Amino acid sequence: MTTTTTTNIGFVGLGRMGGNMAARFLAAGYSVYGEERNRQHADELVHDGLQWRDTPREVAEAADVVFTSVPDDSVLELVASGPNGILAGLAAEKIWVDMSTVSPRASRELAERVRTVGATMLDAPVSGSVPQVQSGTLTILVGGDKAAYARVEPLLRELGTPRHVGENGQGLLLKLAINISLAVQMLAFSEGVLLAERGGLDRELAVEVMSESAIGSPLLRGRAPLLLDLPEDAWFDIELAHKDIRLALATGQSEGVPLPSAALADALFTKASELGYGHRDVAALFEVLGRLGVEKGGEPRPAFPGGAGDSE
Repeated sequence: MTTTTTTNIGFVGLGRMGGNMAARFLAAGYSVYGEERNRQHADELVHDGLQWRDTPREVAEAADVVFTSVPDDSVLELVASGPNGILAGLAAEKIWVDMSTVSPRASRELAERVRTVGATMLDAPVSGSVPQVQSGTLTILVGGDKAAYARVEPLLRELGTPRHVGENGQGLLLKLAINISLAVQMLAFSEGVLLAERGGLDRELAVEVMSESAIGSPLLRGRAPLLLDLPEDAWFDIELAHKDIRLALATGQSEGVPLPSAALADALFTKASELGYGHRDVAALFEVLGRLGVEKGGEPRPAFPGGAGDSE
């Protein structure tokens, strides 16, 4: 199979990330078949040419390359298995590219099942959020068979910059490593801005100067404005970020690697969800810290589960 615009693409999972990926393939002239648990999420894509299919199996049967973008291990298993799952629709020579962030273990086990039907599965999680999908500037971390990667690389370049990093599961391992830093950077930046603001500095000034300083990574520069005006629609919400941190902690435990900063982020994400921020962008950590604080000069309250005071 040579990937050209005559390659049929399937997409299961058309949420914020998957829907925007499918839109880029449609704009590039590919035939795209899609399925999503909530059909309404796909209405605009159908209007733009996406060919709707009722089940993941039907998507896999129609496509040469199947993409998935789902939230976690359980949903991946749901779309993969059973008489209407992707596995039932795969055949020899087809490639399944999973762009979800799930556990490396679950992905490796699923890749073995895919091999039994003569198809190939790649894990291809991404670094980046909705703006990077829309601009085609994602970083894509691919684990799995090199020959299969070579066949789908032109497709992945429609979405960003792909890089083959190793065997099945290793793309996910690297993604979890990146997302530890994402969470911790966002937390530290929020702490610093709150400290500056509570000390009398203008928040906008603090955000501007800090994001332009030596700590101003692309992540912080991109999200800095969200500390001034937190959007209702998250680029990457706290629940998903928390899921990734917990996957990283579980992987670290299995590999014997201590992850103290990830454990701290885990505690803050837990508190954020308790305060109702689960579906807000990770930049909401700034507001969460603000609610955990006290008036200047007062005694600080414990911020984390196991010693949390009343935050209302």
